[in-house]
Amino acid sequence: MQTTTVSELFSVFDQTTLFIKKIRETDYLTTLCEAVEGLAQDEIKDEELLGKLKPLYDRYYSQKATAEDVRRALQLAMLKGMKASPQPNHEMTPDTLVILIGHMIAMLAGKKPFSILDPAVGSANLLTGIMNQSETDDILAYGIDADPLLIRLAASNANLQQKEIQLFHQDGLKPILIDPVDFVVCDVPIGIYPDQESAKTYALKDVAEKPLTHFLFVEQCLRKLKTDGYFLSLVPNHLFSDDQGHVFHDFIQENATILALIQLPVSLFTKGEQAKSILLMQKKSGTQTHAKQALLAEMPDFSNEVKMRKFMQQLDHWFLHRSV
Repeated sequence: MQTTTVSELFSVFDQTTLFIKKIRETDYLTTLCEAVEGLAQDEIKDEELLGKLKPLYDRYYSQKATAEDVRRALQLAMLKGMKASPQPNHEMTPDTLVILIGHMIAMLAGKKPFSILDPAVGSANLLTGIMNQSETDDILAYGIDADPLLIRLAASNANLQQKEIQLFHQDGLKPILIDPVDFVVCDVPIGIYPDQESAKTYALKDVAEKPLTHFLFVEQCLRKLKTDGYFLSLVPNHLFSDDQGHVFHDFIQENATILALIQLPVSLFTKGEQAKSILLMQKKSGTQTHAKQALLAEMPDFSNEVKMRKFMQQLDHWFLHRSV
């Protein structure tokens, strides 16, 4: 039933976008953004499209869709647009990882209200996926992105799912003017950070000859956490091997405790060198008690149901029995 709903919603998003695209002559992603904004406001701006879009709007609003149905359907439409016009910063977190990270945060947060930040929020697919899996609706959520189209998509995505997220259009490595939060999540951007001046404010600028974006984001994420707060991120597998001079190692020793490192199956990624792991850390305080043993694991391929079920049982067991 859920698949049918998601397919129906995707069909509405796709057809609405294609009708508008013929008139606007803009690319698919930009047009999708306009289409979703119109659906969220239940408004058709072009009189000439009224006859074509009204039945699609009626189809959309006749669906008994959950926020998660909307997220998954919109994700499919965004993936279509990203494949049509590929850009390095327009890659999406795989859906299976959105669900897994959401599950991990739900295990950590329980039913308590919490605040959360994604400093590279993109289209808000990861952030809304986490919110959809949470056991509470009392969530103070923030998202930041430098890409104007992505932040616009994030706003449309959140509105359509009826999620309240405070979004900021800025570089996630510039000062973030919000109070520290309980959770920071991030699919960290990878590469060399071009703003040498801003990089000077980061201790991890010295990991390599040129400041590496992925290290700076880890430092920024820890800065924006409350004491004892959790940082849960997708990081490149080469994160630790890049740290030739132990600058990153020493920084983490002083500021955080690694609770878990889960290597993801290479099959999730287009190229082996793009493979990532899930890193879970807790910001240090003088009083916290950590898990007796960090969770170091390799996730099986998602197509292997038996191994995957066993892995999830082990993961849940670790979360339930760790020291807090």
